Amino acid sequence: MLHARLRPVPRRHLLPLSSSPSAPRPDFVDPDEEADSDEDSEDLFAAFLPHLFPDDAPSFHGDPGQHLLYSSPRYGDLEIMVPSYPAQSRSSDHPVNQVEEGRKLFAHFLWSAGMVVAEGVEKADELESRGQLSKTDEVAMWSVRGEKVLELGAGAALPSVICALAKASTVTATDHPSSPALSGAIGFNMTHNLRTPKTPTSTNVTIQPHEWGTLEADPWAVQNKGCFTRIIAADCYWMRSQHENLVRTMRWFLASGGRVWVVASFHTGRAIVAGFFETALQLGLEIERIYERDLSSAQDDGSEVRREWMPEREGEGPENRKRWCVVALLKRHGEEAVKEDTLVSVHEVW
Repeated sequence: MLHARLRPVPRRHLLPLSSSPSAPRPDFVDPDEEADSDEDSEDLFAAFLPHLFPDDAPSFHGDPGQHLLYSSPRYGDLEIMVPSYPAQSRSSDHPVNQVEEGRKLFAHFLWSAGMVVAEGVEKADELESRGQLSKTDEVAMWSVRGEKVLELGAGAALPSVICALAKASTVTATDHPSSPALSGAIGFNMTHNLRTPKTPTSTNVTIQPHEWGTLEADPWAVQNKGCFTRIIAADCYWMRSQHENLVRTMRWFLASGGRVWVVASFHTGRAIVAGFFETALQLGLEIERIYERDLSSAQDDGSEVRREWMPEREGEGPENRKRWCVVALLKRHGEEAVKEDTLVSVHEVW
C-alpha cells in the first residue's frame, strides 16, 4: 500500500508543527485541537489509520514543519520535511493578503498524488537500470533518465527529489512565490537527500518561484519556454480559477515531444478535476493515457488496482472517493502518441 511508505521521523528536529494554529486542513475543515507535538505514539497511530480504514485514505500527510521518512525500495529512506505554514508578518505591507494566499496554496502537507509520481519514477528507473524497460511497457511513461523535468506547485517536492535520483538531466522545482515551501522545505529536501554519499546524483537541480500564467512577464519563464520534456503537476487542481493559468503554463514550458503527468486525488470532488481536463483539451493539450488508481490496495502480485477514468460516478460517496486518484499523461494536440494503442481520444474520455 502506497501510504505504508511514510512514517514520522523520531522527534529530533526542534521545529514547531505550525506557525499558525488556525491553518485550515486542505479538506477545508478547520482542524481539531492539535495533539502534543512530542507524542510519537500519536504520530504512529495516525500513520496506521489508512490500514484500519482503507476507504478513508488520506489525500495528504504530515503536519506543517514535520519530518517524514519516505521508504523507497530503490533509494532507501528519504527524509522529507513538510513545509511550515507561513507566519503572518507584522512588518510587511500586506500581511493578511500574504497569509490568505498561503492558505489557498496548501503547500504545507505531503500529498498522496506526489507519492504516486515518485513510485512510478522509481519503478521505471529500476527496470531501466536492469536494461528491462521497453518503450511499450506501461511503466515507461514514468521514465526520466536524461529528461528535463519541471515540477509545478511542488510543495514538499518529493517527485523532484526522486526524479533527480533517477538521473534526470535537470530538475526544476517551482512553487508560487508566496508558498511556504520556498522558505526552507524544498531546499532541505533537495540538499539532505541528494548531496549525500548514499544517494549521489549529477542532476542539475534548481528551485524557482513561479506564478502560473505570468509567462511573458517572468524573465525566467521567457528564458525556459519550451525547455522541459517532463512536467509534473500533482494535486494542483482545487482552484477552478487557476485551471486556465495552469494549462497555459504547461503548454508554455512543454518541449516538443514532451509529456505532462497529471495526478489528482478527489478530495475536493471529481467534478473539479474533470473541469481541469476540459480546460486542457480546449487550450490545446491531448490526453494520451488516463486511468484511476486505488491508493489503498494492490493486486495479489503487488501491482496497482486500476479502473477506467470517469468524469462522474453515480452513487460515489466522499469516503470511498478518497481512496482513488486519476493519473493522466498529456501531450500537445496533434503530436504522435508514444504508443498507438494507448492513445485516448476526446470521445473515449468523455
